[in-house]
Parts: sequence; C-alpha cells; structure tokens
Amino acid sequence: MLPFTEKVIQIIKDIPEGKVMTYGQVAKLAGNPRAARQVARILHTMSRKHHLPWHRVINAKGQIAMKDEGKFNEQRLSLEAEGIEVNNAGKVDLMKYREEP
Repeated sequence: MLPFTEKVIQIIKDIPEGKVMTYGQVAKLAGNPRAARQVARILHTMSRKHHLPWHRVINAKGQIAMKDEGKFNEQRLSLEAEGIEVNNAGKVDLMKYREEP
C-alpha cells in the first residue's frame, strides 16, 4: 500500500464521531493537497475492508457528494445519527462540524 493511501486511511479513521472533514482537507493532511479525487477513490475501494467511517467525509462546499439516492440517504442518516445536522440538500455547516486536527 502506498504511504499516501495509508495516511488517508488513518486520517479518516481518526475523524471523531459527530465531526466531518472534506476530501481536500484529508488529501492535504495526507501530504497531497491536490488529491481530493484520490481520497474519494480510496474511500470507495477501501471503506469496507478497513472499516472506515466514510460518511464523515464530504465535499468542500459542505455537501454530501453521493449522486446515488440510496447512498446519499445512507450518508445523511449516518451523519444525523451522530448528531450532525444535514439539510434537505445534504449540506452540513462546516463552521460547526468540521474536524480541525
């Protein structure tokens, strides 16, 4: 496994319950600020294997990025179960819920 991938996995595992991070924020902390899409691919391919809290990663606008309605609703419900407020458009208040490690 590449060092960047290992860092991304650890950063995502460390996002506390009730907090979110953006794809770009994770990429930057892992050492490559331009790799937000790579973070998304890592989440897509490795979340189940590494038991990642994938639902805590959202886009830079503070929105759920899932296009599939089922996955969108799954992420929304998972965030709300942790006390994170999500509006009908899937937006989260980053000022309130963003994790700043």
